[in-house]
Amino acid sequence: MNCQNQDPSLCVSVILPVFNEGRFIQQTLRSLQGQHTQGFRLEILVVDGMSEDDTCQKISRLAAEDPRIRILRNPKRSTPAAFNLGVSAATGPYVCIMGAHACYDSDYIEVCLRELLAHDAVGCSGKIVTTPANSGLQARLVAWAMSHPFASSSRSVRTQPEGYADTVPFPVMRKEALLRAGGYNEQLVRNQDNDMNQRLRAMGLKLYATAKTQCRYYPRAGIRSFLKYAFVSGLWNAWSRKENPNAMSLRHFIPMAFVGSLTVLAALACAGALIVPTMPWRVAALAFAFIVASHLGIGMIAGVGVGLRERTTAGLLIPPLIFAFHCSYGTGTLCGFLTPAPAPAGVVAPNRTESSSDTV
Repeated sequence: MNCQNQDPSLCVSVILPVFNEGRFIQQTLRSLQGQHTQGFRLEILVVDGMSEDDTCQKISRLAAEDPRIRILRNPKRSTPAAFNLGVSAATGPYVCIMGAHACYDSDYIEVCLRELLAHDAVGCSGKIVTTPANSGLQARLVAWAMSHPFASSSRSVRTQPEGYADTVPFPVMRKEALLRAGGYNEQLVRNQDNDMNQRLRAMGLKLYATAKTQCRYYPRAGIRSFLKYAFVSGLWNAWSRKENPNAMSLRHFIPMAFVGSLTVLAALACAGALIVPTMPWRVAALAFAFIVASHLGIGMIAGVGVGLRERTTAGLLIPPLIFAFHCSYGTGTLCGFLTPAPAPAGVVAPNRTESSSDTV
């Protein structure tokens, strides 16, 4: 049963973009099916980007058991297009912009809706708990690194405190406000939520993050794919900056400044040592070494803290991973400023849905 036969003021519509999510889709949908719905009705709109694995079969089996689940097709195969399709199809005044790589507490939607109303906000999300995708070492290292403030900043969606926020992950939103803002920008394969949130704030509306409920987010399981994700996120930071300068914060470009500084210092040191010996290349080399050592030193403090918390020596591997993450992210941003963004029609669907690159 969807919300069309109910009082529309009591309906909340989940919008869940998916593409090749066969591994996670069942547990995600089960967590949504198990939501407390006291005082409102729930519909679950799964927007499929033409998946090539068994995602649709698994969704169809669950939909046959639960009429609240509907499958929508997304031929454009991008996340913002999926959001817009879902918003258009939603039958209630509230929508939940969800991710398929997460599981939600049973009171997640209920609490976020209550907090949205209590704080007179346009959107409200719970706390993200970054959880390893599996029990392997690489998956654990990726999750620990992503959730640490040194890797993703203290204002990231994964680390931000409770209160009014610039951006919110997996939020309950007022549908009318999204429509009034013009919908999600389909030019942005990434950062479409940062862009939307900035436009909502520019309209004088508020976003709120509550610590009273949470969801578990499962990042990539391998270091290689994690670093590729960082590079692509950096690319889209630059391209998003060109599309909407106000949507991106200064902190999104700190990795680029880090990589740029190291590149300039390394070039000066090499040029002085090999080409112009009279240049003060030793100063550049010492500065390069100091920055790298400082970064690894701070990373070691983070790693020791994680190791003590998790009771494992594997935390000592976090410093080089965060270093590589920042280098990959910053290099991606530099490349993004030097290259044009791809046209939406030429975008190939990613191997997983992405709603935010708000990692730093």
